[in-house]
Amino acid sequence: QVHVHESGGGLVQAGNSLRLSCVPSFRTFTYYALAWFRQAPGKEREFVGAISWNGGSIDYADSVKGRFTISRDNAKNPTYLQMDSLKPEDTAAYYCAIALNNLSAPVRPDEYMYWGHGTPVTVSS
Repeated sequence: QVHVHESGGGLVQAGNSLRLSCVPSFRTFTYYALAWFRQAPGKEREFVGAISWNGGSIDYADSVKGRFTISRDNAKNPTYLQMDSLKPEDTAAYYCAIALNNLSAPVRPDEYMYWGHGTPVTVSS
């Protein structure tokens, strides 16, 4: 059984930063990919970024490249999503997701089996 918990969301002005945390917990150790997705009201869930089990593969959506950074140490928790230079278009609920027994960094949501409940991020103009 896997439990996933995100935290760190809030209300910020455009140009400021937030750091989200994702803490997955496992009954036993396993390799896993970790990804962030977001969903704004009235929109479909979209990929933000993903990182492989050892950090060797990292992918970001074009909309966040250069602004968001995923950091991970597979031996330590939590994993962080550092969000800099936030824009109003970044406003969404952010979800952390886990793909077990995965050595890559998938970008499709159907590759991820375990999800947190989401943490809201609101960026004002």
